[in-house]
Amino acid sequence: MTSSAPPPVPLQRLAGRRLALAIGALAVGGFAIGTTEFTIMGLLEEMRADLGVDYAQGGHVISAYALGVVVGAPVLATLGAKKPQRTVALALMLVITLANLSSFFASGFGWMLASRFLSGLPHGAYFGVAAVIAASLADPAKRGRAISMVMLGLSIANVVGVPFATWLGQQFGWRSMFLLVGLIGAGTLVLIRTLVPVVPVRAGASIRGELGALRRPQLWMTLLIGIVGFGGFFAVYSYISPVMTEVAGAGAALLPLVVALCGVGMVVGNILGGRLADKSILGSIYAVMATIAAVLLLFPLAAATPWSACLFVFLVGATGSTLIPPLQARLLDVSPGAPSLASSLNHSALNIANALGAALGGAVIAAGWGFTAPALVGAVLAVLGLGVAVLSGWLDRRGQDRAVAGDVASALRAG
Repeated sequence: MTSSAPPPVPLQRLAGRRLALAIGALAVGGFAIGTTEFTIMGLLEEMRADLGVDYAQGGHVISAYALGVVVGAPVLATLGAKKPQRTVALALMLVITLANLSSFFASGFGWMLASRFLSGLPHGAYFGVAAVIAASLADPAKRGRAISMVMLGLSIANVVGVPFATWLGQQFGWRSMFLLVGLIGAGTLVLIRTLVPVVPVRAGASIRGELGALRRPQLWMTLLIGIVGFGGFFAVYSYISPVMTEVAGAGAALLPLVVALCGVGMVVGNILGGRLADKSILGSIYAVMATIAAVLLLFPLAAATPWSACLFVFLVGATGSTLIPPLQARLLDVSPGAPSLASSLNHSALNIANALGAALGGAVIAAGWGFTAPALVGAVLAVLGLGVAVLSGWLDRRGQDRAVAGDVASALRAG
């Protein structure tokens, strides 16, 4: 008696309310991730004092999370290549939930450090898998928009989740933030299980196939666009507080509004980026990179007054966030055999951009160039990112021309 393999589950495209609910469920997970990633920065003093560590050790808690993102994104996405993507998303969200609950109960610095590293491991892989699921469920012509809606959860977290969780931590103890994220994570598990349909395993999916994408130069060039181009955003955002207080002359009471404005800009940019990606992926990357460079170049002039500085903080957030959906879509295109790995690596690249931007911004401030100098560094990075994007597009066209020439030559020989 022989047993036959079960028939493959057909891909179920969604539209309207069902698509919105499925993507919304995935976006709630992004909201939880964004909240836990950024809130700890605002509660660093409370955490440091409670655990009895100095500022350097407290900073290691933030670095541990970022390291987890960089390491976990490619590893977990590759290991999940042969599993149904909804199952992978559920497993990753379960790890996020348990890791945040572990942080809530952490009784010492070592435990907290390990918990934050564990929390970061699923970060990039979750967004990568969620983006692939959203692109699979939506109409191909609206793929960029679907990806941007998944990322919207992360952007909204900067506007709503981080301020609320920071307030909660100040009122009820810094650990309460982790309990909040754990509860949101548990809710996300229910939402994904209920609202997101099963996406069949891609034909030919394998760990070897996912790793094979690492041999593609266009994958690395796209990641480099994100690292260099988005590094400009972090060069400014990392030092926004001294810019507003020391250069623009704004009071410290205005800083929460400034952070919120940047978050609103990120929401707007994320939505706009999805729409632009659906029109032209490379064209939108070119336009966004040029706009980022222009905004950062003008930022030192705008920082002269509080209100013009606030306007440009919004623009910095908007232009930087607009870049993410086209990059995500580009990674899917240049790595058709490894969508999960390629999409996940985008978030490793963005965390490297975070470190790069903050380091270069701090270096020019330490050199005595002033608090607005990081914006000029960011403008240079954006121009470099644009250069990489143009080179990537030229290589695409060159490859297409060679393919056409080959087809013509074959036809002539056959004739």
